[in-house]
Amino acid sequence: MLLNTVRKIRYRVFLFTTYSMGLRLGETLNLKVGDIDSKTMGIHIRNGKGRRDRYVSLPFATLQALRFFWKTHQNPNLIFPNQNGTHETIRNAETPMDREGPQQAMKVALKECRIRKKVSIHSLRHSFATHLVEKGVQLRLIQAHLGHASPSTTAIYTHLTEHFFQNQSKEINDLISKLKINWSE
Repeated sequence: MLLNTVRKIRYRVFLFTTYSMGLRLGETLNLKVGDIDSKTMGIHIRNGKGRRDRYVSLPFATLQALRFFWKTHQNPNLIFPNQNGTHETIRNAETPMDREGPQQAMKVALKECRIRKKVSIHSLRHSFATHLVEKGVQLRLIQAHLGHASPSTTAIYTHLTEHFFQNQSKEINDLISKLKINWSE
């Protein structure tokens, strides 16, 4: 309900992407076209917290939403380019959209949904992790996916096999494909 209440498509796609991959606000803002690998259905998160890179599963529904949104601006580098200016300016933008835009869009949607709890964009990340736990995904896989910093998490992340990655991708796709998002403005 919350995501469908967001009026502007760029913010709806932004918040959906943030939730569907459990990203931090800055990680979503800095996504680049070249970070997406549609063959392995993974995405390279660069310079996450602690300046660490990680790879996360890319749900098919998220890939479709990103492709849909990218067609609106066709910036060769940025998924979420700065939206100030003409279509040509946006297409050539070298900086991501301002973080205030998605934050404000979320505040408005929360108000319209009459959600009075203190909720932020980071709450989408917590919801994603909670939903994965509820789906039975192993905590160590969730820690690796979210990029949580600790020696044990890092050690486990380096030992993930392709089998675990495929299982994680299936669980995430199952979760995200059940969301019914209206992509028209």
